[in-house]
Amino acid sequence: MKRTLVTGGAGFLGSHLCDRLIASGHDVLCLDNFFTGNKSNIQHLIGNTRFEIIRHDIINPIYLEVDQIYNLACPASPIHYQYNPIKTIKTNVMGAINTLGLAKRVRATILQASTSEIYGDPDMHPQREDYWGHVNPVGIRSCYDEGKRAAECLFMDYHRQNGVNIKIIRIFNTYGPRMSPNDGRVVSNFIVQALNGQDITIYGNGSQTRSFCFVSDLVDGAIRMMKTPDEVIGPINLGNPNEFTIRELAEAVIRRTCSKSRIIFKPLPADDPTQRKPDITMAKNILNWEPKIQLEAGLIKTINYFKEII
Repeated sequence: MKRTLVTGGAGFLGSHLCDRLIASGHDVLCLDNFFTGNKSNIQHLIGNTRFEIIRHDIINPIYLEVDQIYNLACPASPIHYQYNPIKTIKTNVMGAINTLGLAKRVRATILQASTSEIYGDPDMHPQREDYWGHVNPVGIRSCYDEGKRAAECLFMDYHRQNGVNIKIIRIFNTYGPRMSPNDGRVVSNFIVQALNGQDITIYGNGSQTRSFCFVSDLVDGAIRMMKTPDEVIGPINLGNPNEFTIRELAEAVIRRTCSKSRIIFKPLPADDPTQRKPDITMAKNILNWEPKIQLEAGLIKTINYFKEII
């Protein structure tokens, strides 16, 4: 039985990961400062003897005894991470330093939830792990993009210099129940607008592409990565390689919600990537992993969740 720390454990991804870990017999410490995490995501776990909540901001050191660490702490939607960009990059950099220091002290294996945003607006398609990216270091998204890139650097240096057992995954667009209705992500935006009968807002002309991975598939990939032998460190892409335009997503949401919403277009934000599609060859070969739930099925589950909370 593992004692496992999940930073950002009350968030969208973190809460699903806590569920899965407890179901498989782990003792789980859920650490969150509740900036974007929500107590309702983990309410059902309160009272479980294998679950503990710690209110803490990971930019400050913490001293625990654990076997594994999943470092998920960081706002992940543009609205949230641009709200306080200095805080965002501190969470990425100081959070990495503090969790890596903890892993070094207690000899824990630590997994970094990195992001496809380290590829920026890519000129390689699909994106492979050996691609170094095309990122604006001084743009409005750089607090997140460069923060995650710096975190990967810290993970590799702690591994090379101090022998810390690390794992790095690069997460592509993920969706599902427990997304926040006001997080500004495209899937939640479209669903909320459709259910409320509002115009569905597309930024740009809708031809930009994304690949959408359902949350249960993503969590499965992260756990498989944690279980790999010590010599497997990554980075490894985790995402669904089926690519859709933003307009196709909007039309699918309208169809599945039976909404009368119209699609309207607004200017594209600065540095918004035009293409996003993971090459998951490494995940298939090393983790024996690929997504099982495709977009139409995942949208139904996600729409049903939003119907309950709106």
